[in-house]
Amino acid sequence: MEYDLGKLKRVNPRRVWSSESREFTPWLAENIERLGEVLGKELELVETEASVGDFAVDILARDLGTGQDVIIENQFGQTDHDHLGKLMTYAAGFDVSTVVWISETMREEHRQALDWLNRVTDTETQFFGILIELLQVDDSKPAFNFRPVVFPNEWSKSRKPTIDKKPSVKMQAYQEYFQKMIDELREKHNFTGARVGRPQSNYGFASGFSGVIYGASYAIGDRLRVDLYIYQGDLEENKRLFDLLHEDKVKIESEIGTSLEWERLDDKKASRIAIYRPGTIEDSPEELEEYRKWSISYLLKFTEVFGPRLEEIMR
Repeated sequence: MEYDLGKLKRVNPRRVWSSESREFTPWLAENIERLGEVLGKELELVETEASVGDFAVDILARDLGTGQDVIIENQFGQTDHDHLGKLMTYAAGFDVSTVVWISETMREEHRQALDWLNRVTDTETQFFGILIELLQVDDSKPAFNFRPVVFPNEWSKSRKPTIDKKPSVKMQAYQEYFQKMIDELREKHNFTGARVGRPQSNYGFASGFSGVIYGASYAIGDRLRVDLYIYQGDLEENKRLFDLLHEDKVKIESEIGTSLEWERLDDKKASRIAIYRPGTIEDSPEELEEYRKWSISYLLKFTEVFGPRLEEIMR
């Protein structure tokens, strides 16, 4: 029996991006969520060519799930000692939780170095080695592929003694709660690329717009919250965006199906639009399941209602 199959071949990345710094890095910055899918994280761009002393890291991003910074260093060709040294400088300068090294090929000694760092650092620090590939079937358009060749071994890290940093029972409950939430959001609703829940009382998700985050959390006062959090770095811009959305308050609440809390937060740089309900992480498993369903339903509704408005305002 004969099969009509195409031939898969590799394409030199320079056929698409002639320059790593001038073309590939800007492209990656615009498509940061695609890298996040591979890492199992919700990534948001913070800055390109972010300065650390006399050096500049290619991309500084933020893991919205944890609120921690991520550095990404790109390199066409084979990895070298110079870039490995820069990665360590950037990691220390920004005090990041995740370090990503992207290249065409990775030398074995550099793969071993990243593996060693994953073994000896704490569970909150992660090192990834990612290969950028361009693949083509016959004469089709090339497609990119991020292929991890170094990544954290969570099992080996969990064996290290971490008496001082072991999450409390309450923090472990938060981690389990949000793990179930992000798994359902990813697998059933294609809402997020995040894969790892953390021992924390909140989780953020990308909106597609820098500085604007959808969030689910256990808030102060024994309440659950789903919100649209606006924190673009500039106070006036934050308040302007909040005010523009507030002008459409009646229609927004009608589409959401309930009233919302419009928290301009004039004493802070950020602003928030939220919905609350009573609840704590210490409640019964049946209640926690109800809370999770409630949070997911409103995260999806917030995306449906606020997404088009954010796109129009940002444009």
